[in-house]
Amino acid sequence: MTDLRKLGGLLPAALLLGACRAAADTPPAPPPPEVGVIEVQMEPVTLRDELPGRVAPLRLAEVRARVAGVVLKRSFTEGSEVKEGQTLFVIDPAPLKAAVDSAAAALAKGQANLGQAEARAKRATALVQEGLVSREAYDDALAAQAMAHAEIAQARSALSLARLNLGYATVTAPISGRIGGALVTEGALVGQAEATPLAVIQQIDTVYVDIKQPASQLTRLRRAAMDASPQGAAGEHAALLVLDDGVEYPEKGELLFSDISVDPGTGEVTLRARFPNPSRLLLPGMFVRVKLAKRVDQAALTVPQQAVGRDGGGNATVLVVQPDGKAAVRQVQTGGVDRDRYIVTSGLNAGDKVVVEGHQKVAPGAEVRAVPFTPAPAPAASAAAPAAR
Repeated sequence: MTDLRKLGGLLPAALLLGACRAAADTPPAPPPPEVGVIEVQMEPVTLRDELPGRVAPLRLAEVRARVAGVVLKRSFTEGSEVKEGQTLFVIDPAPLKAAVDSAAAALAKGQANLGQAEARAKRATALVQEGLVSREAYDDALAAQAMAHAEIAQARSALSLARLNLGYATVTAPISGRIGGALVTEGALVGQAEATPLAVIQQIDTVYVDIKQPASQLTRLRRAAMDASPQGAAGEHAALLVLDDGVEYPEKGELLFSDISVDPGTGEVTLRARFPNPSRLLLPGMFVRVKLAKRVDQAALTVPQQAVGRDGGGNATVLVVQPDGKAAVRQVQTGGVDRDRYIVTSGLNAGDKVVVEGHQKVAPGAEVRAVPFTPAPAPAASAAAPAAR
C-alpha cells in the first residue's frame, strides 16, 4: 500500500517534467521578414510627351577642290577628329606655281613698260610747251602712260589670283569636327569641270535633334516649356533624350523654338533640340526619342517601377505596409512615367509605405519589418560614355 502511495506521488512530477522538456524543445517563432520600403510623398513632377527624332550635326561642311589638278596626298585619318585649318589634301602645285611665275613676269614687264611710258610722257610735256611736238603726239604719250598703269593693275590682279589658286592646292578643313571617308584617292584628277567633293566634315561635339510635331501642338509645347522652365524665359527649355536601346541619354538638351516653319503639305513643324555630345555617342542620322515637357503636376505621387506588379486581371498593384505592420495588396492607377518611377494617380496617399524590395518574402496579411529602401547606383548612364569611346 505504501509503494502505491509513493508511485502516485511520483507520477504528477514526471508528467510536469515531461511537459517542461517539450516546451524547451519547441523552436522560437522566426522574426518577421525584412522589406525595403519608401514613404510616398507629394512632389512636383514634369509630365512629358515622347516624340521621335533624328540626330543632325551642329555644322556640316563639304570639302571641295577649288582648283584643277591631280591629288598628290591625303593627310588625314578617315573617321578622325580634325581641326579647322588642318591640311587634308595636297593637289599638284607645279602648274599653279608656273602660273604664279608667269603672272610675276607679266607684272615685271608691265612695270618696265610703265617706266618707258612715263619717260615719254615727261618729254612730250616739256616739248609741247615749246611747240616742238604736236598736240596729238603729246596726247598719245599721255594715253600710253595711262595704259601702262592699267596694265600694271591688271598684272597685279593676275598675280594675286595665281597666288590664291596656288594656296588652294593645299586643301584645309573649313571647320573642326569629325571627317568621314575620303571621296577621292591619290592620283585622281579633280576640279576639271566642277568643284569636286573630297570629303565631308561634321561637327558633333554638340548635335541637333529634329522633331516632327503637328502645328496645332506648338502653342501647348511653348506654354508647357514656359511652365517647366525654372527661369521662365522663352527660347531654350530642357529636353530629355532616349536612345534606340531604351537607355536615357545622360546629358540634358535645350528645345529651340526659333527658326521653325509649318510644312504646308503635312501641317507639321520641325522643332530642334540641342544636346551636348562630349562622348560622341550621338551620331548624325541616328533615330532617338525626345521627351518634351507637357505640364507640371505640383502634387504628384510616384513610386519606383520595381514596386509595381500586376494581378491576374492585369491591374497594377503595390504592396503596402499598414500601420499594424502587416503587408496588404493595394490596386493603383498609373498615369505615366517619370524617369524610373511610375506616377500614381489613384490608390495611394501621401505617407503610405510601399514595399520596393523583398516582395518574394512576403505574403499578403503577413507581419513584416519595414526598413528604408536604398536604391543601387544605376550603371547604364555611366557606362554609356566609355562604350562610345
